[in-house]
Order: sequence, then C-alpha cells, then structure tokens
Amino acid sequence: MAMSFLVVLPDPLAFIRSNSGSEFDFRVLADGKSASARYANNSNYRNDSLIRKEMCVSSLLVDEIKRIIKSSEIMKEDDSKWPQKNKDGRQELEIRLGSEHISFETAKIGSLVDVTESQDPEGLRVFYYLVQDLKALVFSLISLHFKIKPI
Repeated sequence: MAMSFLVVLPDPLAFIRSNSGSEFDFRVLADGKSASARYANNSNYRNDSLIRKEMCVSSLLVDEIKRIIKSSEIMKEDDSKWPQKNKDGRQELEIRLGSEHISFETAKIGSLVDVTESQDPEGLRVFYYLVQDLKALVFSLISLHFKIKPI
C-alpha cells in the first residue's frame, strides 16, 4: 500500500509530503493553534470508492511531527545510492523545514531485507523507519477519530 503525507507546519516554509499510495495531509489553520488533517484512499473492496476523512488536530500533534522528523535526522540523508523506482512502485518523501528542503524517491520497500541489501543501508534505514513512524501515527489518528480501520 502506498501512503502520501503532506504536512504544512506553522512556518510557511515547512511541510512534509510522502507518497506510497494513500494520501494524508496536515494543514495548519489560520489560528496557528490547530491543524486540519485529511486522509484519502482508493478502496477496491466490494467495489467501494474513494474513502475520505477529515479531522481537526491540535498544534501539539504538529509539534510532535516536527520532533519526529528532526530526531530522525532524515535531513542529513541523500537518496543517490538508494534503489530506483521500478515496476513494483516507488516511495517519495519531501520535507521543507524553514530554509531546509529535501526530496527523496526510492523503489517501494517491502521489508528490512530491501533496506539491508541496498547500497546505502544506513540512510535507507532512516527513511524506512521515519515512514513507518509516520504511517503508525496516521493510522492511530484514523482509528481514534473514526470507527474505521485504515487500509
């Protein structure tokens, strides 16, 4: 499954976007104290259509996302030695924090075996775990706010 994140943080030059299939984004509202969080996913289960959900979250969550990103040290990584996208798909991550901007693209990562067998296992491990942490956060929010299980 693919996941897409877009996080627009209080600083107008700060956001996160990750693409692996589903879409999730945060946008800080004008009051600067809360954010709008949106989730969308195409579902083929019983000919279901697009699943869309939207919720409001506090600035504490936005601060936590910033903390997760900074503590991962993903901004120090370089994707030049990571596996290139292929027929199985791709994963993307784009982050802008203040004046720092970085964008990654790699082949779809199925497991840690894909990470350890890459030319840059340390850098790809940082990417892999950050994406896993963000997915866990997103799915927890969905489960808490809605009576659905994320796909």
